[in-house]
Amino acid sequence: MTAPYTIVPLENTDYAAAAGLWNAAAEAGEILYRPVEADRFPFAGEGTRAFAAKAEGRLIGWIHAAVKNTFLAGETAENTPAYLTIVLVDKPHRGQGVGRALMKALMDALRTDGKKTLVCSGDNPVHLPWFVPHTPGHDHNNAPGVEEGCAGYPFLTRLGFTDDFHEIAMYLALENYRWTPELTRMREELLRQGVYTGRYEPGLGDEFDGMCDRVGSEYWRSVLQSELAAWKENRPNANPEFWPDGVQPKGPRPLLTAISEGHIVGFTGPVDLQKSGRGWFTGICTDPLYAGRGIASVLFNLLMQEFIAEKARFCTLFTGRENPAQRVYLRAGLKPVARFAVMSAPLEGTQRYRHIYF
Repeated sequence: MTAPYTIVPLENTDYAAAAGLWNAAAEAGEILYRPVEADRFPFAGEGTRAFAAKAEGRLIGWIHAAVKNTFLAGETAENTPAYLTIVLVDKPHRGQGVGRALMKALMDALRTDGKKTLVCSGDNPVHLPWFVPHTPGHDHNNAPGVEEGCAGYPFLTRLGFTDDFHEIAMYLALENYRWTPELTRMREELLRQGVYTGRYEPGLGDEFDGMCDRVGSEYWRSVLQSELAAWKENRPNANPEFWPDGVQPKGPRPLLTAISEGHIVGFTGPVDLQKSGRGWFTGICTDPLYAGRGIASVLFNLLMQEFIAEKARFCTLFTGRENPAQRVYLRAGLKPVARFAVMSAPLEGTQRYRHIYF
């Protein structure tokens, strides 16, 4: 039977105990995340909500969520959700309602804040690196949701969270990468069609709004705006959101593009290197008007070559479970290594919310 406990806001005096609970779960393999340090606690700061469960003055569990403070076009504090980061309870107190009580406290607070939905996804402004299983410490810089093999996944399902989307994490040790003659032929054929593929250079063409409109991504628009501005002005990218490990680049970074008649119709990058040896990039995008021509295959494999030139040791990414782009990654040698679910729960006005607690 659990000793009487209280649910209170997580304070900075709790950080050492909270980090200890996190690190114990990481060491036991219950979560894939990297260990954290109490003096560099990544869960503090503006825009966070966190609660602690305490019994006899000792922290026995905690929960954390974050909200966005910077927004893409069309986003506001009112129309963006809150993001659930973690729920942790120490082993002796599991299965006795502590996690549920922490969730209730968090969701009640977020409702008071005016939030309508609680989401677990890679859009969480708190980015947490996780280790790729069965590798020598290779990691990815952010989690795209709830890892389906952890205890948190069935816990959230029981509380009424639903799966909105499924992501597959993929991995390649770059020493095993090989460019193929078929890729050379595909690139030559694209050029015959008037589509250049390779490093972006000013003057090749810089119109990208059409592509971003058609794929419906303000995020890609913001990436291209930042990176192309750095190229045009021959300076580093001034936006720290796109700096791996928080390190400002020395100059404009390689950006791989497909360009037709002055229009950017595909891109991947920017190419950078994390301290861990991971080749870092924000993603890959192809204009739907140019789909089916092999642009994504060529750009992605050019990206692998750029990573090798930068002395990267491995590449990781995640992609939708049903995304046909998986074929591109599989042909390049990447393998699935973990599965994640993007999950959500309403915070107001539904029977399901009342059912969770009452």
